[in-house]
Amino acid sequence: MSMTDPIADLLTRIRNGQSSGKTHVSLASSGIKESVLEVLKSEGYVAGYRKESDGAKDTLTVELKYHSGAPVIENIQRVSKPGCRVYRGKDDLPTVMGGLGVAIVSTSRGVMSDRQARAEGHGGEVLCVVS
Repeated sequence: MSMTDPIADLLTRIRNGQSSGKTHVSLASSGIKESVLEVLKSEGYVAGYRKESDGAKDTLTVELKYHSGAPVIENIQRVSKPGCRVYRGKDDLPTVMGGLGVAIVSTSRGVMSDRQARAEGHGGEVLCVVS
């Protein structure tokens, strides 16, 4: 069975892992997933991730982050979907919770946070919002 939305799968695995108190979750590797995880790591929402190779396929293991027993990520939601893409210019990028959250944007310069995209003057596809 082919997966139509790998980013939604990544977000769902993180959401489900944190709701069940897991320390880490594993999933199939891809370049876009690594880019999203890099933004989540730099913004402090996940403790880290590592890429593991076992022969023909690579897997990503995401180390989930908790603060005082509660998950750091309260809400993680997909914005742009395969059936309805959402593109925003640099001036129209969303601010999540008045700047307390982050929107992850795919730009022509790569995947980055909304703050970084605004600072560099890039718009793009709004992949997801995290708070």
